[in-house]
Amino acid sequence: MKYLWVLVFLVGMVWSGVGPKDQFTWFLETVPAMIGFVVMAATCRRFPLTAVLYFFILLHSLVLMVGGHYTYAEVPFFDDLFGAARNNYDKVGHFFQGFVPALLAREILIRNQVVSGAAWRNFLIVSVCLAFSAFYELIEWWVALASGAGADAFLGTQGYVWDTQSDMFLALIGAISSLLLLARVHDRQLAAMGVRP
Repeated sequence: MKYLWVLVFLVGMVWSGVGPKDQFTWFLETVPAMIGFVVMAATCRRFPLTAVLYFFILLHSLVLMVGGHYTYAEVPFFDDLFGAARNNYDKVGHFFQGFVPALLAREILIRNQVVSGAAWRNFLIVSVCLAFSAFYELIEWWVALASGAGADAFLGTQGYVWDTQSDMFLALIGAISSLLLLARVHDRQLAAMGVRP
């Protein structure tokens, strides 16, 4: 199964990197997936993750690869979707920016027994996801300042004045959705690894 995961990841990365709309934007959008791949490869033996987490990390990586290939403002099928005046593929990415890190934070907190009690753990997970989302918005701002007009495709605001706030809101919705939808499945997989949720 892990070989299939690696194969899908590498095929997606190669597809994404061949003839992207903008090479610099492609790099900026896909570098989080590359970093995640390296970290998981380095830690997979001493800290293997649950299957559900591996699956959603791969799905999030593919979302990043598609956004990197086309730029988030120009992904096909997302123009005028549901009558929107802008391409909203970036909102899919920001939803996943909360959804997947929430599951990752949950697994790390449970396996390392950082917090006792689901309520405090969930509060901490959502807070971590919001902090990560806000930090990512700061990175976008810093890249825009450093690269000038070349960062327009990376920022992907498309003239929407509330883009940053809606990005963070969707990460919040993603984090909460992940906790609500996946906690039971995640608990079962953790228990199968000998971890008490």
